[in-house]
Amino acid sequence: MLRRGDEVRIDVAARSIDMLVAPEALARRRAGFVPPPPRFERGYGWMVSRHIGQAHVGCDFDFLETSFDSPAGEPDIF
Repeated sequence: MLRRGDEVRIDVAARSIDMLVAPEALARRRAGFVPPPPRFERGYGWMVSRHIGQAHVGCDFDFLETSFDSPAGEPDIF
C-alpha cells in the first residue's frame, strides 16, 4: 500500500523493490484498506487486472508462463 510521498529503494542487481515505510504505518494502512470496486468487466483492462503478475514475478501475463511445460520456442521462418 504505497502512497504518494513514500520512499522506495530499487536495487536492479538484486531485482528488489522495497517500501521504506514503518511497519506500524503499514499495519494502519492495512487495517483501514477497503478494496475498490472492479473497474473493468471485459477487454484489455479486465485481462490486465486478472492476469498481470506483480513486480517480483516480472509483471508479465500469467498465461505466458512456461514453468508448467516446455517452452514453445521460436517459430520457423521460411
